[in-house]
Amino acid sequence: MWSGKYTALLKRFLSPIALISAALLLTWCVGMLARGYWTPDEPREADIAWRMSWQGEKAVPSLAGEAFCEKPPLAYWLAAVPIRLIGAQAWAARLPNLLYAMITALGVGLLARRSAGGFAAGVGAAAVSTFLLSYQVAIWLATDAPLLAAVSIALLGAYRGFYATESRDRLLGYLLMHAALGLGFLCKSAVAWMVPAMAIVSLAIWERRWRELLRWELYLGLLLQAAMILTWIGFVYLGPDGVAHLKVFFWNNLVGRFTRIDAPNELQYATAHRNTPGKYLIELPMYLAPWTLLVIAALRRAWLQRRTPLDGYRPVRFALAASLPSLVILSMAATARNIYFAPALPGVALLLAWWAREASASPDRWDVRALRATAALLMLGVIAFAAALGMIGADAWNSMNSRTDFVLISAVGLIVATSFAVRAWAVARNQVLRAQWSLFLAYCTLLVGPASQVYTQVDTWQDLASIARAMERDAAGKPLILFAPDETTRAIIDMYARTTVDLIPGPIDAAAIERLRTDAQAAPQSLVVVQLPGRGQLRGALSSPAQRLARLFGLRRDGSAQLPDAAPRLPWADAAQLQLARSYFLPNGRRYALLELQPKPTAPLVEPRGSE
Repeated sequence: MWSGKYTALLKRFLSPIALISAALLLTWCVGMLARGYWTPDEPREADIAWRMSWQGEKAVPSLAGEAFCEKPPLAYWLAAVPIRLIGAQAWAARLPNLLYAMITALGVGLLARRSAGGFAAGVGAAAVSTFLLSYQVAIWLATDAPLLAAVSIALLGAYRGFYATESRDRLLGYLLMHAALGLGFLCKSAVAWMVPAMAIVSLAIWERRWRELLRWELYLGLLLQAAMILTWIGFVYLGPDGVAHLKVFFWNNLVGRFTRIDAPNELQYATAHRNTPGKYLIELPMYLAPWTLLVIAALRRAWLQRRTPLDGYRPVRFALAASLPSLVILSMAATARNIYFAPALPGVALLLAWWAREASASPDRWDVRALRATAALLMLGVIAFAAALGMIGADAWNSMNSRTDFVLISAVGLIVATSFAVRAWAVARNQVLRAQWSLFLAYCTLLVGPASQVYTQVDTWQDLASIARAMERDAAGKPLILFAPDETTRAIIDMYARTTVDLIPGPIDAAAIERLRTDAQAAPQSLVVVQLPGRGQLRGALSSPAQRLARLFGLRRDGSAQLPDAAPRLPWADAAQLQLARSYFLPNGRRYALLELQPKPTAPLVEPRGSE
């Protein structure tokens, strides 16, 4: 009897869902918890969440003490909780990301299960968690991870509501959709509506089910959304500068991302991240890596089976409706960033889950070729990781705390990933299911083993906290002036140096230089913080890559370093009557300087004339 229970427990522990969950959990933990804040954006998001953990005003996020009205506050509220309890460490701020990733995988898995069966559930959850773009979103401290989680649950509710046969099921599905969209709105505004809304409209047109757009169950949940969103809007409106903040939230940050509007330069969002024709289509293979070729195989099979009866083709229709219309809309927007496509990834994952089920049942030669080509790409990924680890190991060997761990983890990870990729190639012809498993495990092994060592070394290039703390030590008791800082600079000074500074915004022009000169002379003890262009360089060859890199970076334990060649050239410094006081830089990273007033010239002594 006991052996039977142990056998049942072992089978449950080794079930596909359990193995997928364990593999995904490891990849998420490495990406979320094993590194610091990285540019771009993470230092800014960290500062906003850190301030949210103690500031009195909760309705409007703030960056370095100024209102930040690009996004609603829900993601910052949630990140502020572990920061308040544990501290502002990067791993603590990203703890909610682990929850978002789990919700995303669960939402897509349940959607795939409802539409394509139990086998597709595991594939859908694995796919949406391991696309290169969705992995980036999951591990990055930003509002995109909770947005993706909300959209995944909303699509599950939309599918349940659209295809329900009874009013009760339809209402429950659409209520789930609206609740998720309300939370998604509070994370990243109205962009949360795009994918589910376009999916429902596209399905109604495609399947000629116009009546679905008129059902009362579809719209009743709007009351739930309105209650959630209007409550927050009310608090913003009643707060300081409420009308101005709402204009930025809903006009500049929404309409202004699709076209240029009449607004100050700092609120012209259409001028940043400019879109170009075909940008998303060109970059799409990278977003879907390493499963790009499998998605192409899925599209081919979907085209060949387009005349399948409606019930059997539902997963394909819903997957395409949840991804293609959004791709078209994004392609027409004035701005473009890869993360804007992230909410459409659940649709792509559903398509891949449907293909995996169909290919496992009746593979053709193109399915086998796609699997083998993906295995070959993963082998190239192993080579790329090996090259990166070799360069990092050679250049940072002397500064490593544990060389044995670096070599062991890297070597084991590369060997295991290679063995899985080779196995996928070998069994693809006759055992499609095992080939899919092997590809998934090969990729997760790369993200857990070699990637963890890459993250450890990249952290030394991104340790902006050490620079900010070094600046604070060097400027102890003296006022600080931030001159033309970007958001990252403002964030790190606010979090790690001091919360009260004099800010002179960019661009660097005659008016800004004159204001800097005036402010510095009004407080002669002031030090000016400025970001330096480029990276520090050294003259002369050294004996080894490690020594060259050590001398090149000149990094000290406190995160600061004197530039060994010459003072950096700042053409405007003389006009502001400033000179270099101290400079700082990170390996392969940012450079900063503290400037001080030039000493006033002293008049030469003149001996009085007189007779001898």
